[in-house]
Amino acid sequence: MTEQKENIGIKSILELAPLILFFVGYFLLKDKSITLGGETYDGFIIITAIFIPVLVGCTILLWKLTGEISKMQVVTAVLVIVFGGLTLWFNDEKFIKIKPTIIYLLFSGVLGFGLLRGTSYLQLVMNKGIPMSDDKWMKLTRRLTFFFVCLAIANEIVWRTMSTDAWVIFKTIVLTVATFVFVSGQIYFLIKDELVPAEEKQDEDSSPRS
Repeated sequence: MTEQKENIGIKSILELAPLILFFVGYFLLKDKSITLGGETYDGFIIITAIFIPVLVGCTILLWKLTGEISKMQVVTAVLVIVFGGLTLWFNDEKFIKIKPTIIYLLFSGVLGFGLLRGTSYLQLVMNKGIPMSDDKWMKLTRRLTFFFVCLAIANEIVWRTMSTDAWVIFKTIVLTVATFVFVSGQIYFLIKDELVPAEEKQDEDSSPRS
């Protein structure tokens, strides 16, 4: 149990560290710029160049320390490399801003494909840590599929209509908090009956009904 808690702590730190770096680094560097090879790069491009190796490094370190890494984390790292690289190559921040949209649509597409086949791919990935019936896994997968689509639409609206400052706050804070609250809330409400001690369930079943 202690080892499992340590792994969860390490996982949380390594997943959040790149986001915190991006958030803090952007607001420290947003008014800065550097010129390389006749090309001028602003603070957003600079922090993107730092963010890419940090995220990849944290992903590799997570795998080394815990011995496991999810497919979602691998896909995220690959897309960060691809879209972050395009951002640096073209010196255009729109590529990294599109990245969350692509990630959410990809995840919703994969989960949706599984639903069409009558399978919860989410259950295949997370079943070890969350004991739920197949029916509840299907419910969670359907809701998460819809949620990812909503996040993709929200990201498109924010980066296309609002400032870069607003998008950075949205990407690092709003999306992170929204995802955590939604997923943890859904899991709690789906398994809350199973969290009730057996004695309490028996008392409720045997209690007289009016």
